[in-house]
Amino acid sequence: MSSWLSSIASIPVRKKLARVSNVPMAKTGSSSGTCIETITLPGRTAGVPTPGTLFAALVVAFSSTALAAQEPPRGSNVPGAELVPLPVLGGDRVTSGSAFNPGISIIVDMVQYHQSGSIEDPAGFEGGHDHGYGHGDDHGLEEGFNLRETELTFTATVDPYFDALATLAFDEHGVEVEEAYATTRNLPAGLRVKVGKFLSDVGYINAQHPHDWAFVDRPLVNEFLFGDHGLQETGVQLTWMPATPFYSQFGIELLQGESDGISPYVGAGRVEHVTVLPDADGNPVRVRWRDDNPFSDESGPRLITGFAKFGPDLGYDHAAQFGLSYGYARAFQRDDLHSSLRYESWEGSAWFAGLDAVYKYDAGRNYGHGDWVVQGEYFYREIDANFREMRFQNGNLEITHAESATARQDGLYLQALYGVAPRWQAGLRAEALGLTNRNALVEDDFFADFGTSYRYAGSVTFRPTEFSMFRAQLNRSDYYDQDPEWAFMLQFQMALGVHGAHKF
Repeated sequence: MSSWLSSIASIPVRKKLARVSNVPMAKTGSSSGTCIETITLPGRTAGVPTPGTLFAALVVAFSSTALAAQEPPRGSNVPGAELVPLPVLGGDRVTSGSAFNPGISIIVDMVQYHQSGSIEDPAGFEGGHDHGYGHGDDHGLEEGFNLRETELTFTATVDPYFDALATLAFDEHGVEVEEAYATTRNLPAGLRVKVGKFLSDVGYINAQHPHDWAFVDRPLVNEFLFGDHGLQETGVQLTWMPATPFYSQFGIELLQGESDGISPYVGAGRVEHVTVLPDADGNPVRVRWRDDNPFSDESGPRLITGFAKFGPDLGYDHAAQFGLSYGYARAFQRDDLHSSLRYESWEGSAWFAGLDAVYKYDAGRNYGHGDWVVQGEYFYREIDANFREMRFQNGNLEITHAESATARQDGLYLQALYGVAPRWQAGLRAEALGLTNRNALVEDDFFADFGTSYRYAGSVTFRPTEFSMFRAQLNRSDYYDQDPEWAFMLQFQMALGVHGAHKF
């Protein structure tokens, strides 16, 4: 009995070196990144252990075994995922790899919004840009309280080959699938494939959801050059992380091509309009106008993008990432039908290029105190468009004006965040949209030059915990050919359930 108890008191525990505590222990052997540790409790000589010693040894043994059983698979980015061994010659059944299948998170985003006057879209960018609320550039916010978004996310390891994520966004007007994709787990040579609907990895902020933003609203350049939701598409992405002495990633995306700003698509179809006009006797007469639109069908993918990201080694306290992006849309189609029976269409191609940079400093203090984050992006866009103005006459659409032109537009932003105290962060942002602003897509102007629009923002953020956040933000919009206006926002966010770490 005594020898059995003694053997229990010195149980060999197998666990990863990363989990070894700072308490000195006698290591009797190691192999392949693990070690066998003989636990000897202080204050007792070898022999028959006390009940407390026996209980402590059993707890350590059980806890280490449980940790090993729950350890996530190498390379998985899904919380709680556990790898099931591959079947050998079909001998075992392949099952789902998540210990909790799926992981679920809910993020609630509320904003109180007030503006001093009417804030219209920046000059040269108003054509075809619809927020759905009749407001300007603050992501569809109405005066007063807004439940801007409730985000429901599911994550899981599908099997030994794929991880999956699906994000649904609920607001007061309905539900939208923001992202739904699968990623490969262990392709060779640093390769990874993503397939489904996702936010493109061009630039820096485009791949972030609203709750990840450092300010209440997204930068103007991302919203007006790519669309209300940024570059959000269905397609496939291939990334490669080569074995370099610093962080580097290269990616290419084949996308369907339906984003408002860079690749809107209409396709072949019918143009229909109904008018009710009085006849000679004053009686209402209902007339239906119909004709084929001038577009042709273009099969997808219609948009291809590429990006490269680099992160030099700056030591423990400093980090930086620099990026290059490019995209080409082989089909750019947009139209607009007016109540006056005038119909306008734009058809051609488009491309964009951009630069982004992020720098972060970790002061090593509690809860972000003294930390710095500085980031900025610049994007340039060209659209080669054939413009047609048509009217319903004699029962058909007839061209009244046509010309070809190239729209050239760009924009940038620069922002800085500083941890003024534990859990408190202050931020400043400056933006310029339309440094180059020659647009062929504005109604009635056909081809026109516009000036630059500017916006400035200051914010203060408080995070009681990592699961809740309060933010106050003040914007000043100084748009070309508009009076300066102010906007004030109060934001509250809370997160429930599983929520993985954010990207750099």
